[in-house]
Amino acid sequence: MSDLSREEIANTLKGLTRYVIREKYSGFDPYDALNSESLSKIPSKYGKIAVTQAFVYSPIDMRDLFKVKRGINPKTLGLALRSYCLLHDQKEFKKIPIQDEISKVVRLLKKCRAKGYSNYCWGFNFPWQDLTRYSEENVPTIVNTSLIGNAFLDLYESKQKKSDLDVAISASKFILEDLNIHESNRGLCFSYTPIDNNIVHNANIMGAGFLARVNQHLQDSDIDGLVRKATKFTLSYQMKDGKWPYSYNPMKKTERLQIDFHQGFILDAMCDLIATSKKKYPYQKALKRGAQYYMKEQFRPCGASNWRIPRKWPIDIHHQAQGIISMCRLYEIFGEKKYINRAMTISQWTLNNLLDERGFFHYQKWPVVTNKVQYIRWSQAWMMYGLSSLLSIGFTA
Repeated sequence: MSDLSREEIANTLKGLTRYVIREKYSGFDPYDALNSESLSKIPSKYGKIAVTQAFVYSPIDMRDLFKVKRGINPKTLGLALRSYCLLHDQKEFKKIPIQDEISKVVRLLKKCRAKGYSNYCWGFNFPWQDLTRYSEENVPTIVNTSLIGNAFLDLYESKQKKSDLDVAISASKFILEDLNIHESNRGLCFSYTPIDNNIVHNANIMGAGFLARVNQHLQDSDIDGLVRKATKFTLSYQMKDGKWPYSYNPMKKTERLQIDFHQGFILDAMCDLIATSKKKYPYQKALKRGAQYYMKEQFRPCGASNWRIPRKWPIDIHHQAQGIISMCRLYEIFGEKKYINRAMTISQWTLNNLLDERGFFHYQKWPVVTNKVQYIRWSQAWMMYGLSSLLSIGFTA
């Protein structure tokens, strides 16, 4: 186990929080290449993918050269809000205006909701292209909407302000009313966005976990049935060793095996499903298998993450943050100290290898080169939430 102290975590987190506040939640993103007016005009799908990937992996930041716009990513705000809900009563944060920042973030989230939808929902502040679809800026996704909806639930459970619960309920209605649904004998899967029918397992179960939390307040049997079907669908794709494929193509009957931090997303959603279930031991066997795989295969004994299994490099800050978050969530469900020990080890390695002396975190570490491009969402906001999770429960374990 790491000998990391509460004081060291708190001091790092205070510096990171001040950095995020100072930047006003605005910055660049690994995937924001198409926020460049010139690059967004590339006509070819593969050309758009190529320039985006070049920006993702280049240790030299080309954004000024191509006039990429800084912006506020709604997910940055959601992660900050979840962090503040954990930090507002921590003794070390009395001198940081957490309550003022909560109010500011809530206003920003309401302002940057996706337009054209009757309910609250959120996308990305940049257009993006992958192999199957092109998405304009701010097209809402189930992942962003679930994460931000969970942030409003965190805030409601902390402050008991009905307007926060109303936002979360509205976000759940977006998932139920605007997303496409794939149904089979395995259950059902919510689409990633309203403009596709893609089956993405971590996104589907994240939506289910969020709906389950909302339904604690609604007690709607129809929502409960949809949650059960969506959960059944994703759990049915769990492999013997505990991992999940990233996605499934029902036309080609093929799976995409991208094994990385998305495994942690699934584990976190399952923790929400277990925590909100009326049954005593639902899904725990599947969660245990998934957790064992994630701990053993995704992270090295020193606490450094592997990239996309079996690839080891680069060691990515988002993977590190997600590992801390998931280990804390698993401890909350199972009460086993091995999860906190693992969170400490991951945190120790991250602070030793990716923390800049100016208080923010670097993006990726390769065997020889460290990519130090600053990303507000991918790096800083995720680590802010990870360390907030650890500070809030890791030293009472």
